[in-house]
Amino acid sequence: MDDISVLICDDSALMRNLISRIIDGTEGMRVVAKASNGQMALEKIEETNPDIIVLDIEMPIMNGIEFLRARKEKRIKIPVVVLSSVATKGAAITMEALELGAADFITKPAGSVSADISEVADQLIDMLASYGSQYARRQGKIPYIPEFFQKQRKLLKAESFVANKKADDNAPVQKPKLDPAQILSFNTVEKKEPVVVTPIREGGNIEVIAIGISTGGPNALRDVFKMIDPRLKQPVLVVQHMPKGFTKAFAESLDKICPLTVKEAEEGEKIVDSTVYIAPGDNHITVTENAGERFIHLTQDPQRNGHRPSADVMFESVAKVYKNHALGVIMTGMGRDGAVELAEMRKQGAWTLGQDEESSIVYGMPRVGWEMGGVQKQVSLMKMADEISALAREHLKA
Repeated sequence: MDDISVLICDDSALMRNLISRIIDGTEGMRVVAKASNGQMALEKIEETNPDIIVLDIEMPIMNGIEFLRARKEKRIKIPVVVLSSVATKGAAITMEALELGAADFITKPAGSVSADISEVADQLIDMLASYGSQYARRQGKIPYIPEFFQKQRKLLKAESFVANKKADDNAPVQKPKLDPAQILSFNTVEKKEPVVVTPIREGGNIEVIAIGISTGGPNALRDVFKMIDPRLKQPVLVVQHMPKGFTKAFAESLDKICPLTVKEAEEGEKIVDSTVYIAPGDNHITVTENAGERFIHLTQDPQRNGHRPSADVMFESVAKVYKNHALGVIMTGMGRDGAVELAEMRKQGAWTLGQDEESSIVYGMPRVGWEMGGVQKQVSLMKMADEISALAREHLKA
């Protein structure tokens, strides 16, 4: 197996060292270079050719935004995960980074130089594993896949729990080891025949489109919405796993490139045609009905599948209100959020699509959706906008 190689670009020596400890302490990943600014990072890329880059925004000489512009001009395809406190202060800057080609972002806890970076260690490893492994495979490598790193984290937490129970604070923490057969099994996705879901009614006219998406979503949604049919009549509801404070700026960034109106969903607003509603961070999005009209309802109900907003919560609501008059779409993402209730949408007679394995950053949510029988057809990201548009036109209410 090939380790996922990482370049860290941050102007703080402390942060570079703390991030390095997290990465080098993870089996299957290694830091191949460090840089204190964007200009140095460009030089290190030529020397080391990493699989993924961790990028700060506020840096001297060449900051993160300037680096992303230079990366774009040089046509460098190595994925970039932004890890910065600027994201906390200004979501618009983070969205600019995504517009310039950054794959995803994580906010540093407690400021730009923080020893509390361990708070986001799991999220960082997930993203590096997801984006880095996909890029590495395209370069002809055989990297560890995201499920391998999730297993490692569980083992580490179990070992830590046992050590704490035994009050053995001096016990050295070591990388968890898996035997070669186990490692190989993580890199061989088991193909399962999907469960057969028999709809209780035939598919009807499509009155709403609901999309659930997670890791890899920011750029995937940009690809879909910039290519969506400008004549699309149906409203679109979107759950993208994203923190509170960022979804409004994300909606505004999508609105710049989408022929439809894109906005952050608001409590109690009427759902209108040709409008895309992005679920606000830290809020579930559901649909209510009154006198034949549909409205947005946001809730602070507990997380589902570890998320709020949750795709499952949205799909469940759409299945109840729209029944067979809906189109459900599940796209790239880690875990299984959305899979259960997409199958319920299918049972009610709704039309459904899932992103295919090859084009998914993480073939988790769409894979489970397919295996549970919730996905009628798997579609590549390149064809997703056309497929959604075609179905919406074909089944438009007269």
